[in-house]
Amino acid sequence: MIKYKLICKNCDLTFDSWFSSSKEYEKLKKKVLLNCHQCNSTNVEKTLMAPRLSNKTLMNKKNDEIVFKDIKKTIEEYQKFIKKNFDYVGKNFAYEARSIHYNNKKRDKGIYGTATIEDLNELKEEGIEAQTIPWLNDHKN
Repeated sequence: MIKYKLICKNCDLTFDSWFSSSKEYEKLKKKVLLNCHQCNSTNVEKTLMAPRLSNKTLMNKKNDEIVFKDIKKTIEEYQKFIKKNFDYVGKNFAYEARSIHYNNKKRDKGIYGTATIEDLNELKEEGIEAQTIPWLNDHKN
């Protein structure tokens, strides 16, 4: 199916019409079977039309932006939960994690903070469970 924008040369009415193919349009035009809906004139022609093309790059970019916003929102929700329910220990995370693990140091809340990759690998080797999550800075303009 193909859609053409048509114009009546008598009354200047523009309207859309569907055809099974471009050959079908030519066939109906040749047999003078196309007519204006307003004045019933057969002096009907195709007008210029811009083809409707799908811009996959633009669509992908918009989809990527939506996905990014969703991910960012999820990370911000996790951060809000962590800040509310865990104690921040800053760069002392590895030390505090070991204190809890080896000294049975009791805490009312879990901990969060920063650690190097080496610290995290050592904690893992020692059987101390730690998770890494992406963290967004609170800088808002």
